[in-house]
Amino acid sequence: MDVIAIEGLVKRYDELLALDHFDLNVAQGEIFGLLGPNGSGKTTSINCMLALLTYDRGSIELFGEPMAPTRYDLKRRIGIVPQQVAVIDELTVRENIDYFCSLYVSDRARRRALVGEAIEFVELEEFVRFRPGKLSGGLLRRLNIACGIAHKPELIFFDEPTVAVDPQSRNAILSGIQRLRAEGATVVYTSHYMEEVEQICDRVMIMDHGRALAQGTPDELKRSIRTGERIVIELEGPSGPRARSRSHASPGAALPARELDRLRALPHVLGVSLAGNLLAVSCEASEHNLTDVLASLRAGNARLGRITCAPPTLNDVFLEITGRELRD
Repeated sequence: MDVIAIEGLVKRYDELLALDHFDLNVAQGEIFGLLGPNGSGKTTSINCMLALLTYDRGSIELFGEPMAPTRYDLKRRIGIVPQQVAVIDELTVRENIDYFCSLYVSDRARRRALVGEAIEFVELEEFVRFRPGKLSGGLLRRLNIACGIAHKPELIFFDEPTVAVDPQSRNAILSGIQRLRAEGATVVYTSHYMEEVEQICDRVMIMDHGRALAQGTPDELKRSIRTGERIVIELEGPSGPRARSRSHASPGAALPARELDRLRALPHVLGVSLAGNLLAVSCEASEHNLTDVLASLRAGNARLGRITCAPPTLNDVFLEITGRELRD
């Protein structure tokens, strides 16, 4: 069953078209990555799903039912972990989690058990009497998560939950999200950290200007773009009498300009850059890229050191699809 089914969603802010016939389907038990540059429509689409915003056209169904501002039965099945930490400074860790859980669960005995499970889930047992002002950034993020999931929601929205946390806290948060999925939750995850999305998401949508531009598994998206592997070669400097006599090499360069031009002329090569003794060659997808690059360098008597060849990343996909210009 699709936990989220959106069809033809249109949302305008005066003359600004924020969502342009936007479609989205998220299956039960998925971790779904919703990606896009700033201003692409991610937040607007989520707020429409949560019935926090009205929209001009289209339909939204959650759990197979039409979503509306008064569908409190559906809202009780949803959890939200916002990007900005949203806790109450005057309450302790336990009191914060209990307060947010009480918005969904009125029975005190059941709520006490749920709060204890949430504290254990985010590993805050040693900090239950601390107030938020005494917690580190990573602990605050974990408290934020506990407040959003304590009532055992079936659908959880995570909006950049790992911003400004240390690597240990980031790993704990990502592992926790995967555990939530293993326990039956469906997750919608937004982030600008592409390596996180690649690590935990089953499917990904890249959107911009209010439209879905591409979606699929991370591997499917990487296969869909023009960019192939990136070859990085450590050069050990020129060798041999012919190499030492070259006159077109710039001071300190490990390769003369004409050999860089020869690399750029190879089939399937998209770009060549040289920084110190590190040569980077970006290629289209092809079976013979590495062979062709090495043959060209050896023909010029280049001395080669360590060689690495990396496939395209989700970051490459994102930049190729949405462009490289800066966004506000």
